[in-house]
Amino acid sequence: MVHYKVSYFPIRGAGEIARQILAYAGQDFEDNRIPKEEWPAIKPSTPFGQLPLLEVDGKVLAQSHAIARYLARQFGINGKCAWEEAQVNSIADQYKDYLNEVRPFFMVKMGFAEGDADALARDVFAPAFKKHYGFFANFLKSAGSGYLVGDSLTFVDLLIAQHTADLLTNSPALLEEFPQFKAHQEKVHSNANIKKWLETRPETPY
Repeated sequence: MVHYKVSYFPIRGAGEIARQILAYAGQDFEDNRIPKEEWPAIKPSTPFGQLPLLEVDGKVLAQSHAIARYLARQFGINGKCAWEEAQVNSIADQYKDYLNEVRPFFMVKMGFAEGDADALARDVFAPAFKKHYGFFANFLKSAGSGYLVGDSLTFVDLLIAQHTADLLTNSPALLEEFPQFKAHQEKVHSNANIKKWLETRPETPY
């Protein structure tokens, strides 16, 4: 039996995609949530001085999207052919670009940096959200299946559905322009294993 261990802080953040892929697959895993006060002692022993980490029978893999791509391939949610896999990866990379664009807003919103959250929401987050969800909407329309690529769930569906769910909780008005993503989120989160994970995972603010 392969032993999977996901190490991340006690929040959703960049560690959640690995957890959800494993949950989707019905795969038992060790959900190692590292308190922030313990992180400085652990940091020097990690490959890049950051989390999340995936351990597979003791072998360590870093970087959230490398972890997601590995697990998605292991459990068959990386696309049904090489072209679909490339499309999935392109969306994942664009999603990372989106997060980099909105990072200044979220750092202030979550209390990790000082600044005017309202101004950043207006001038940084809202334009980036509309731009990138517009890109993702094109994939959703092209696929025509309710998923972003092909006719089945891939890991980018999990990635974006979680973000949509967070937005529906905190900024529901943003989704009025993209109602298809509310439907997408509901479709993805109706999967029995994902639904169970969402209902039983530790409650965290983000």
